[in-house]
Amino acid sequence: MSLIIQNFENIKSLANNSNIKIIAVSKTFSYAHIKPLVDYGHNHFGENKVQEAQAKWAEIKKTKPLIKLHMIGKLQSNKAKEAVKLFDYIHSVDNQKLASLLSKHENNISKKLSYFIQVNIGNEYQKSGIDIKNLDEFFYYCTKELKLNIIGLMAIPPNDGKENFYFKNLMELNKLLGLKELSMGMSGDFKEALKYQTTFIRVGSSIFGKRT
Repeated sequence: MSLIIQNFENIKSLANNSNIKIIAVSKTFSYAHIKPLVDYGHNHFGENKVQEAQAKWAEIKKTKPLIKLHMIGKLQSNKAKEAVKLFDYIHSVDNQKLASLLSKHENNISKKLSYFIQVNIGNEYQKSGIDIKNLDEFFYYCTKELKLNIIGLMAIPPNDGKENFYFKNLMELNKLLGLKELSMGMSGDFKEALKYQTTFIRVGSSIFGKRT
């Protein structure tokens, strides 16, 4: 058994819940490097750049239709059209312009994606995400006006040792909106996120090793 598969199984055992989906974050890794996990039967992979994801996954997805590709990085408006074609999930919807473009491109090709609204849970000026005070209005806009399939919230908490506080806050916001999925927890903090009903964890280096 390869080290990648061992790492994946270790994380799976820590998650210990069939409802939790592990997004294997394959950004910056070559397809040859992540292929053992694809061959093992894992289907959820995460990328943060549209161009890299196209080069790596466009042909693979044609032959492996069960692969679910997650856009987990900031999505620029000018990449929305290509993102809708390639991805199945987008975790970083955070402004009206992007949301309206995603809706338009979905309608143009008759494809429905699953979306997470990214929340700036720590109110950090340098981070993407909708401000908490604007969340209700933005959620209404996405779901009622645009008819986007918003399945949950996503956040990357500040690196200040208070992950539990932020995860609890996001969990409660998710419940208030009546959403069933929750995207939080990465290699360094997914164990904490598991305490707060996350359903998608985004794990890269703990599976594939350090990035160069």
